[in-house]
Amino acid sequence: MSRFLNALRGEPVDATPVWFMRQAGRYLPEYRAIRKDHDFLTMVKTPEIAAEITLQPIRRFDLDAAVIYSDLLPPLQTMGLGLHFEKGVGPVIENPIDTTRDVDMLATPPAGETMPWTPEAIRLVKAELEPKGIPVLGFAGAPFTLAAYAIEGGGSKKYEKTRVFMYTEPAAWARLMDKLVTVAGSFLTEQAKAGADALQVFDSWAGALSRYDYERYAAPYTKKLIGIAQRTGLPVVHFTTGTAGHLDAVAEAGGDAIGVDSGPSLVEARERVGGKPLQGNLDPYLLQAPWRELKAQADRVLSEAPATGYVFNTGHGLVPSTPPDAVARLADYVHERTSR
Repeated sequence: MSRFLNALRGEPVDATPVWFMRQAGRYLPEYRAIRKDHDFLTMVKTPEIAAEITLQPIRRFDLDAAVIYSDLLPPLQTMGLGLHFEKGVGPVIENPIDTTRDVDMLATPPAGETMPWTPEAIRLVKAELEPKGIPVLGFAGAPFTLAAYAIEGGGSKKYEKTRVFMYTEPAAWARLMDKLVTVAGSFLTEQAKAGADALQVFDSWAGALSRYDYERYAAPYTKKLIGIAQRTGLPVVHFTTGTAGHLDAVAEAGGDAIGVDSGPSLVEARERVGGKPLQGNLDPYLLQAPWRELKAQADRVLSEAPATGYVFNTGHGLVPSTPPDAVARLADYVHERTSR
């Protein structure tokens, strides 16, 4: 068993496992070499390219898990929503949900038929990494985050349209969320069948909601999705952002381990989640700081972390300006400092 999987199960490890959200991607020169010849969705949907990008950071750094190169939003395409990515803008939903009829028109096809590329990329990655004992992490978006993208038509700061729809059309909201659970649950199940060793559910926009609204409008559906994921027998990480004040509600919604953003201390987080294993929570921008500051803050995070049941990670994804040398140095340092 790998130290990463042991940590997710709260079992002892020989050193703290390390991986980074968005470790496969924009900050690596070898990634940019591929990106200049392909658009984003082509890379996600071409298994050989997605597998190669997944493996790039594993070849460069001493990391304890590979996260499959994919995205949260392609499942929305399979439901009938147009999707493209604009440079400098990000994802754009071409026909966002505006009415209850829009919800009822959404399809829920099996992921095995509509999204075969990510499971196939996982199979390719597993063929290289399984002999080395490095696990592969699959993932999907949580229902609230997917719904927010689908209604807003892209990213948002206030999520006004999403919240107004949620409040004014509660029955249609429930139907939408159940459809998203079905599609995301099928996608996670297919990734598990393909050989993923663990799964992560990203609720990137959960912090847009008050505690009450999170518990009423989001958490029940996240709980359903995580239940589907856990039926695969794999450990599931539940990651949210902006939820420091109600991490207990996040933990109640499910997950074998709780991913923590850079807001709370890990001491506080562990108390709120009832002792569940944790993953997090270094500010990713610290990797652009001088080593003395990066090291000091890595030490702080490690000092707050539990001795068992902990995976070192950033509190959000690595950004394009991250120096690769800092990633290498940090991963090595965490392993050295925590070696038992």
